[in-house]
Amino acid sequence: MAGSFGRPHPVVVFVLAMFVGLAAIALLSIGLGLFVTKVLEPAWGIGSADERVNVWLAMHRTSSRTHASLLGSIIAGGIVLPIVAGSIALVCAVLRQWRIAAFVVFALGVESATYRATTLVVHSHRPHVVRLEHLPVNASYPSGHTAASIAVYGGLALLLTSRFTSGVFRAFVWGIALAMVTLVASARMYRGMHHPLDVAGGVVVGIAALVVLVFACRAAGAAAHSRDDARASVGGRV
Repeated sequence: MAGSFGRPHPVVVFVLAMFVGLAAIALLSIGLGLFVTKVLEPAWGIGSADERVNVWLAMHRTSSRTHASLLGSIIAGGIVLPIVAGSIALVCAVLRQWRIAAFVVFALGVESATYRATTLVVHSHRPHVVRLEHLPVNASYPSGHTAASIAVYGGLALLLTSRFTSGVFRAFVWGIALAMVTLVASARMYRGMHHPLDVAGGVVVGIAALVVLVFACRAAGAAAHSRDDARASVGGRV
């Protein structure tokens, strides 16, 4: 749909950029997943090394570590993250910061869609240890929890540090975000739900989702400025 003076509406630009980016990330994630499961693990023998990490973690489980791993899973779970993203988006909508609200919501949406698309094509068995959660055993790659934690907590850190220029504040915010993502990734391996390569795949998906949403928001912002300039130009000639 074209906007004023033949220029596309910023919402259209945002949606198109987001969906093109989503398709690119999905193809990248599926390609990496097939490379991991068909080449790295069986042909290069990395699968056994990957598995040993989970075996070692399972052998060193303790009550306190298990409770900590549960917390790590919960903060990146399917209940907490939508609440966090939805709450931030609601506040931004009230303040009429529409692009920021869209960034928060759709960063998680793009990540989730990419994860679902990948697991439909890539069938990877979860670690052969006692798993502390009941999830489909053939959906190990990538780690959706890791990807989602980057999309939400990394996205929040990106928003905060883009608004505040203090070096100390930026270091603090990014340190907290990194600690949360590290806790989530470690918890997923500790609980026998993902291999290290699955977590690495989740990192790629999470970062890529943020890159796509930053690009989509900037493209929408450029479209909005272009429409405003066109209106001002026409108004000046009237």
